[in-house]
Amino acid sequence: MKSRIWISCCFALLAIVSNGQDIHFSQFYQSPFSLNPALTGEFSGGLRIIGNQRTQWRSVTTPFSTIGIAADGKTDQFPGVAAGISFFNDRAGDSQLTTNLIHLAGAKKWGVNADKKGNLSVGLMLGITSMSIDYSALNYDNQWTGLFYDPGAASGESFARDSRAYMNFHTGAFYSQEEVKGTWGAGFSIFNITSPDQSWFDQAFVRLSPRFNFHGFYSYKINEIWRVEPMLLLMTQAPHRELTLGARGHYIVSDKDWMYRSFYGGLFARTRDAGYLVAGVRYDNWDVGLSYDLNLSTLRPASNNRGGLEIGVIYILQPPARIGEIKKVCPDYI
Repeated sequence: MKSRIWISCCFALLAIVSNGQDIHFSQFYQSPFSLNPALTGEFSGGLRIIGNQRTQWRSVTTPFSTIGIAADGKTDQFPGVAAGISFFNDRAGDSQLTTNLIHLAGAKKWGVNADKKGNLSVGLMLGITSMSIDYSALNYDNQWTGLFYDPGAASGESFARDSRAYMNFHTGAFYSQEEVKGTWGAGFSIFNITSPDQSWFDQAFVRLSPRFNFHGFYSYKINEIWRVEPMLLLMTQAPHRELTLGARGHYIVSDKDWMYRSFYGGLFARTRDAGYLVAGVRYDNWDVGLSYDLNLSTLRPASNNRGGLEIGVIYILQPPARIGEIKKVCPDYI
């Protein structure tokens, strides 16, 4: 009983007094809005809908749960311009520390190297974040009578606030280029440019530090049925550093426009934190991926090496037909 109370208090303390870190996913390539605003509209199609869900630390304390929903699109009326909206909900620990984020994003793409089919995108994102905490769900020293724990006893604590809200601003750039055997891309983004105050005790020095992202990929076509896709992500936020390296391998069943079908699997590693496996399928308009983290950090004794289960789903709608355009709807064999 005492060990469970101690672990719960440790996680609650981390949530309350530490410098905040942003929401992010292991399948970062399935969550463009938390990776780089310049990725808004970075897809082939008219409208993209994205869903993400992650659960972790189930074996240690109350599971941490993160949900994300986003949509972005583009039209021929504004060439190279894309806009999107995203919503994230994160709930952490026994205190039910809840964070809700809603963001509006926009990006502009330019062709910068016609011979090599290069494109540069620059994006901006503006959002509002609200946070709340349930102090009654925590355990306190005053509730220990000396003989037993009394959850109904007064905590003897007073808190300045149990919620707060703030605005935030992010920006980024992304360059991609098509080659004979594949495509590569690299991007840089800055989140939390305004360093908003996050203190529950109205102490101005507790701020959400800017987060810097460096990310890249190379999708290389080995032959007609195999494609390999190495990726990397480097994130820095105040003293924290996180480097993720890995690759996915795709087995291609069909490689036609709007009939791309493949199965993929891969292995990734986050330095000093976790390794994780990914698997998924792409079927026409759908891209569904699963991942599971294996904890390799100093929390291994508490977590039993278990990390987080995550799912990422992307659905892309075809662009609307242009006026006067004849759209073939019959299969090729008719």
